[in-house]
Amino acid sequence: MTDTVPAPPTDAAPRTAGGATVEFRALRRSFGATTALDGLDLTVQPGELLALLGPSGCGKTTALRMLAGFEHPDSGQVLVDGKDVTSTPAHRRDAGMVFQSYSLFPHLSAVDNVAFGLRMRKVGTAERRRRAAELLELVGLPSHADRFPHQLSGGQQQRVALARALALRPRVLLLDEPLSALDAKVRTNLREEIRRLQLELGITTLFVTHDQEEALSMADRVAVMNAGRLEQCAAPAELYDRPATAFVAEFVGTNSRIPGHLADDGYVEVLGRRLPAESGTADGSHGSHGSGGREVDVLVRPEAVTVSADPTGDALVVAAAFLGAVTRVTVRLPDGTDVKADLPSTEAAVLPPGAPVSLSLPDRPVLVAARAA
Repeated sequence: MTDTVPAPPTDAAPRTAGGATVEFRALRRSFGATTALDGLDLTVQPGELLALLGPSGCGKTTALRMLAGFEHPDSGQVLVDGKDVTSTPAHRRDAGMVFQSYSLFPHLSAVDNVAFGLRMRKVGTAERRRRAAELLELVGLPSHADRFPHQLSGGQQQRVALARALALRPRVLLLDEPLSALDAKVRTNLREEIRRLQLELGITTLFVTHDQEEALSMADRVAVMNAGRLEQCAAPAELYDRPATAFVAEFVGTNSRIPGHLADDGYVEVLGRRLPAESGTADGSHGSHGSGGREVDVLVRPEAVTVSADPTGDALVVAAAFLGAVTRVTVRLPDGTDVKADLPSTEAAVLPPGAPVSLSLPDRPVLVAARAA
């Protein structure tokens, strides 16, 4: 039995009044000697799903909690539709929040959990049960209304938590790693459901995650954070294809660092070729460090590397990981550098470990970073 949910009837879906614009302006927050946010500037457009992505401790959850009203900045502002809500209590902010732990009331049924916020707002019994029933249908659990949390699977409990967050028809939905406690199959199904609901309701949504696959598959834009600062905010394809910094390039997707020489003219000599350095290259260098340039690393995605059998080649295949239609081949250069390449499995089959090969890169700009220590 899976947690796959059929699409609900369209007339069951409560409608929001439209998503809100959310702005973080120069937010700073420290906890003792630890800087959680270091001048965060970020705008979320109405109806957009924006993922805050980054490693543990990067500040993404702190930013979300500031929007919810659970944390307050040392300086800076949080605005919703142009209104400064920095000092507004959490219960007066038009936001619904779903946590990593489902946080359901164990003594209440699913329908009563969903209706809880409506009861606190003095909505009549009949109306709140009607709206709670609509929301349970929206999340695919109409037959589970009378079940208690211990009678529900993890995915079902998280759906109830999502319905509860939507019950008050918030203009902003906040999701704090809501899928991390679920197994892989349920997590995949539920992230698809969250995205479907978000699009259907048109609600502005911030989604905190450290899982790049979740962020790239769900979000309109992804904001990558590191040590309290925003590294880059862009659509998933742009983030992957044109990372603004070395951190983004290596945190999102897989890269190999290949030694190269950055010349004064902005070209990089790598694997026997001269290629232009990407505009705004990762460490901000364009060969302006004196006559003769300097040694750098070139960051290369595995799908950009071409591997050819070559009896005279000075690189060797050292490993191959079968991934279905694609096989990820690891090739070792003479200096000991390992380069990953994604090849069609039919091509990789004739390149067993130990096979001599040659490598090449496409004729396009490459991202350059400071040489790794």
